[in-house]
Amino acid sequence: MKALSRQTIAILLGVLGFIIPFFVHIPGLSEAGHVALSIFIIAAVFWMLEPVPIYATSILVILLQVFFLSKQGILFPENSATYIPNSYTDFIGTLANPIIILFLGGFVLADAAVKFDLDKNLTRILLKPFGSSPKFIILGLMLVTGLLSAFMSNTATTAMMMTVILPIIAKTDLDDPMRIGLALSIPFAANIGGIATPIGTPPNAVVIGALSTQGIDIAFTEWMVLAVPLVLIILGFSWILLLLLFKPKTGLVPMDLKGSFQKSGSALFVYVVFAATVLLWITESLHGVGSSIVALIPVAALSLTGILNKDDIRQLPWEVLWLVAGGISLGISMESTGLAEWIITSIEWSAFSALFMIIAFSLVAIIMSNFLSNTVSATLLIPLAVSLATSGVAGEGFSLILISLVIGVSASLAMMLPISTPPNAIAMSTGSLKTKHMTRAGFAIGIFGLLIVTLYALFYWPLILN
Repeated sequence: MKALSRQTIAILLGVLGFIIPFFVHIPGLSEAGHVALSIFIIAAVFWMLEPVPIYATSILVILLQVFFLSKQGILFPENSATYIPNSYTDFIGTLANPIIILFLGGFVLADAAVKFDLDKNLTRILLKPFGSSPKFIILGLMLVTGLLSAFMSNTATTAMMMTVILPIIAKTDLDDPMRIGLALSIPFAANIGGIATPIGTPPNAVVIGALSTQGIDIAFTEWMVLAVPLVLIILGFSWILLLLLFKPKTGLVPMDLKGSFQKSGSALFVYVVFAATVLLWITESLHGVGSSIVALIPVAALSLTGILNKDDIRQLPWEVLWLVAGGISLGISMESTGLAEWIITSIEWSAFSALFMIIAFSLVAIIMSNFLSNTVSATLLIPLAVSLATSGVAGEGFSLILISLVIGVSASLAMMLPISTPPNAIAMSTGSLKTKHMTRAGFAIGIFGLLIVTLYALFYWPLILN
């Protein structure tokens, strides 16, 4: 008999996990909670093992919730004593959640920047002050990559920056450790830099989306105040670490930074829209216009003028929006059916200190994200942490915003393996790296990140939020 494929086994496990809660009574869990548990299990299995694309799993999650948990579905058309069904619009409406619109605006801006070489020209200008010393070139590359990654896809930023460092790598000796340091500096900086803004990386969207369902809105600038200092510290540590682990042999590396900005009418319009949008985002606290509303400006302006045509729009990473929407939707059903509360109350959390739980959630997020998508890791952990924080059983020091930030930030600090993030995989394609190089440096950054996140959760974030 032919052995079952890994994909088939994963699908069977997911389907089996979906079916079991329908037939096994779990004490203390409502009927609707059993259904939500079924959906959670199949989502977790499919997201972790990926027998189908992760965005397809998110679509499945929304479909199952509409069919089985909405008042327009087939199981709960009427209110019951234990569950007041959601409208189906609560689940499919996550596709128009403000954080989805915010990310869409970010994607449109990034797409336009790439189309008119704005990203490359900014890189050229920003790298000039760092001269030709290897250690400062690596620092400059990391700062520029981190900055671009704060407003663009980490993957796109890494792919673009790799074209900058490949000529530098080609000019260095084969036995120079600097080649390894250069190749690692880009994905590490892209992963870390994405933490800096709400649109930098999908886990940030998962955090903001989960908080918004609890009536907590984090402004664009507020997120930056919370995240940017941490990003700079971890970037600085990563730079020093790479210099220590892969000390350059050469003392001088010539940089070719020739180029010029495009001066067409369309290019100039893109520059203005880009600058205006970012300026409005970072001054949200002054004018009061929400970042999601501002995000519609580039979407409308660049599509109305034809600068982004239908082919450009089709090429946007819509799968990321579906993934985030599915995660937000899953969180809604876990909370409304009582599933998240049941999971939380099944453990005697009062036996653990707030410090222990902050460290535990951060560590679990980092470990999971090294093997799974960081978005998937955040999506699975955030609903549980939110319920724990809102239930009041965790004790003082374990707040809703704090634990959400801990998970969201920690999920972006996983960079031990080529599979941990797309930027890591791109870096491996340079041929300058071996997995052991990435693992050694990524492990050290993960441990340092865990320490910094814990300190921020205990001291800095409470100070800013209060």
